[in-house]
Amino acid sequence: MPKPIFVLNGPNLNRLGLREPAVYGAETLSDIEKRCSARAHTLGLEVVFRQTNHEGELVDWIHEASEVAAAIIVNAGAYTHTSLAIHDAFRAVEPPVIEVHLSNIHAREAVRHHSYIAPVALGVICGFGATGYELALEAIHKHLTDGS
Repeated sequence: MPKPIFVLNGPNLNRLGLREPAVYGAETLSDIEKRCSARAHTLGLEVVFRQTNHEGELVDWIHEASEVAAAIIVNAGAYTHTSLAIHDAFRAVEPPVIEVHLSNIHAREAVRHHSYIAPVALGVICGFGATGYELALEAIHKHLTDGS
């Protein structure tokens, strides 16, 4: 059985659908998980989908992914802009990483323009709402299949 793709979500993403729908959309994280599972299935992939509001737990999952995952898709939420610990965790693991954001972080407040994850990621997808997760799955599939 092939290794799964870890889809890791950071703080406040459990509030999707309720929290600032004009910015983040009306879909819940459960809706996004269903979309990811369906898209992964069509690509012949399996996903492990998780969310936490705790930085250390996210770091632990990144470490776990190093042992059992083919790749990581991450929406670290605000930790993207603040966490050197998450940056270091990604530097210490082998699976390729794609960073995802629902909103276009570059069109928002200046503090959101910097990412500690981007320098250690294969790529960044932002501004496409929940579709960004599906785009990340397609990109990971292509990368794992043909290295691009």
